Amino acid sequence: MARTIGISGLGIMGSAMGVNLVRAGFRVLGYDPLAAARRSLARAGGAAVRSNGELARRCEVVITSLPSAAALASVAQELAKTARRGLPVVETSTLPIEAKEGARRVLARAGATLLDCPLSGTGAQARTKDLAVYASGPRAAVRRCVPVFEGFARANYYVGAFGAGSKMKFVANLLVAIHNVAAAEAMVLAMKAGLDPAQVYKVVGDGAGGSRMFQVRGPMMVAGDYSDATMKVEVWQKDMAIIGDFAREVSCPTPLFQASAPFYTAALAAGRGKQDTAAVCAVLEEMAGLKRMPARRKAAR
Repeated sequence: MARTIGISGLGIMGSAMGVNLVRAGFRVLGYDPLAAARRSLARAGGAAVRSNGELARRCEVVITSLPSAAALASVAQELAKTARRGLPVVETSTLPIEAKEGARRVLARAGATLLDCPLSGTGAQARTKDLAVYASGPRAAVRRCVPVFEGFARANYYVGAFGAGSKMKFVANLLVAIHNVAAAEAMVLAMKAGLDPAQVYKVVGDGAGGSRMFQVRGPMMVAGDYSDATMKVEVWQKDMAIIGDFAREVSCPTPLFQASAPFYTAALAAGRGKQDTAAVCAVLEEMAGLKRMPARRKAAR
């Protein structure tokens, strides 16, 4: 009989995990405050439930994918009311460690085990199972969840005690922030020099100058279209703040990370909050006085 997995939070990442777990043969139950998100899971072969408490009662493992510390605190309280002793709760969001510690304590009092398991990858990567799980917490509980990780991710790593997963994610996202802006800067330089952005993406991406962010977000920069967001600028601002706070907490200088931050802020100020973070390319294009012709945009697609 298929294991029953619950997902709390059916946004970009949570919905993609749900679809892939269904495809992997799991029975998937999900809850989200938005009815449209619940209906989407049902269309994908999962089943929507009426509350987080129902997930805790009916599922062998619960995954949380949430937008804020406040949301995690609320969901933890709901899960704790009905959680069975030993229930693993896999927390995949990017949030401050102290927020996760608070949720861990709430669930521990109910006998459930919160695992800190952030994900490395964009929403587009999540849809194709191209994610890495940074799992931290009690090793035995993590081991129980490995088959679940394999249902929605290409790789999973046990990185240590609770909180180590978040620390690893902060390091990964620091690189994402820098590499994304670096990719945009290179694209704008290429276009100012008269090179074809589609050819730049193909040629440079195949050489030493390529990066995962160049590979993932380059096509959006080539097309000049950032509407199909895999990470919205407005959400990314939350991640940037968390990384900055963490770096200051451990007294670590992050000059390149700090240099990348104004471009995301500028994208937000330009009304691009709902767009993908690759929209920093548009910010740099404007700074460079670069005007792309509509026909060229269409051809790039």
